[in-house]
Amino acid sequence: MKTNATPSRRKLLQLAAAALSVGIIPMMGRASDDSDNDYETGDDDLSSNNTTLALANTGLKANIVVIGGGMAGVTAAKYLRLWGGVDINVTLVEPNAMYTSNIMSNLVLNGSRTINSLAYGYTSVAAKYGVVVKQAWVQSVDTAGKSVTLSNGSTLPYDRLIVAPGIEFMNAFGLTQSDYESKTPHAWRAGPQTELLRQQLAAIPLDGTFVMTIPKAPYRCPPGPYERACLVADFLKTHKGAASKVVVLDENASIQAEVHSFTEAFTHIHNGVIDYRPGVTNIQIDPDTKAVSFKDAQGLPVTILANVVNPIPPQRAAGSDGGWLAQTGLNNSVSNGVPDGRWCVVDVLSYESTAVKDVHVIGDAASCGLPKAGHVANQEAKICADAIIRTLGGQQPDSAPVANSACYSPITATTASWLTAVYQYDAVNKKMALAANGGVTTGATATEAGAIDTENFRDMNTWFNTLMSDSYA
Repeated sequence: MKTNATPSRRKLLQLAAAALSVGIIPMMGRASDDSDNDYETGDDDLSSNNTTLALANTGLKANIVVIGGGMAGVTAAKYLRLWGGVDINVTLVEPNAMYTSNIMSNLVLNGSRTINSLAYGYTSVAAKYGVVVKQAWVQSVDTAGKSVTLSNGSTLPYDRLIVAPGIEFMNAFGLTQSDYESKTPHAWRAGPQTELLRQQLAAIPLDGTFVMTIPKAPYRCPPGPYERACLVADFLKTHKGAASKVVVLDENASIQAEVHSFTEAFTHIHNGVIDYRPGVTNIQIDPDTKAVSFKDAQGLPVTILANVVNPIPPQRAAGSDGGWLAQTGLNNSVSNGVPDGRWCVVDVLSYESTAVKDVHVIGDAASCGLPKAGHVANQEAKICADAIIRTLGGQQPDSAPVANSACYSPITATTASWLTAVYQYDAVNKKMALAANGGVTTGATATEAGAIDTENFRDMNTWFNTLMSDSYA
């Protein structure tokens, strides 16, 4: 893919910051934004941001429960209070005390980051904005009686429910959840598996072989697997020998995001190390011997003996496999005309479920035409919060929402690329669609960085800290 004409790096950062803070403006009014804050590179302690924004004065009253404290859930909770005002009671349900960012977690694999540097808590949204945080699991949801029962036995009534559970990982390639956790980590949820994969990489022998898989889209973070391949290749050829190999088995027919940048990375920057194989099928992995068998794009059988295997399995909305989400009927997606129950279909004007009234689904679990990514989750949360506030005020949701997607992808330990895109509502297909200048969607494409360089790597930290602060500070 030819790189489009690109804005300057600083302009990209300004656009991304603007999209985070002022991209969605509720009709009821909003507090002043904090998009001008300058977050220092590597500053992941958001407690240093002491800015508290004033809650809007809307006069609206409602009880809103938000399930899930990831990027989507915490952003929705924060902005419902900011834009809805003091009488919009928001309760955030999250079983974990901290959220570990999936964004930047590939940098843990080469030692550039630590897992602890990616941890974010809920103290700020509770103290500054009055969000009530309940550390518990969801036991069940009564959509008829409008209540959520928690693992501690308590029940939360709601007028509106926002569901942001994230994803779960399906058994695949002959592997089980136990294999993922102890032998062949996918590390597609940042945490213990990320640490395990880092340790396996550190122990790989001289000129060893690393095999990773990429599932058919949709999956969380479209450029993420290709980014990981680059960082692992950079680490191996630097520390384990130039004859090291990173074999990428992609079940998709081609690279799914940042095609120009990753083609450049695979064929030039990491040439001879990355062996990219698209269109593979029938992948099978032995978790003990690390033998990986598959059929290549021509249908020919191939077997590779690896030292480390990193299978990124197919994904679905968390709770879809007989859990509370499935019991509510929210997971109503269809693939090729057949119900598959993997995702939750929503009306993207409000993110209200098409299956259950007064329940909204945002983030990776939603099926809406947007990529599954952290920056996008932040945007979906704001569109959803705005729509709920408008509805509570007797108005209709915005009929033409616009969302921005932006991300940086490290290519080596010191260089990065970036991708940005604007999405607008497609009234014909009732989904969000890529848009170009003037709102034209036909032929619109995302914009990639013109170069892979160190300045992008430095700017990446500014983008990341701004995004995380907007959600968690």
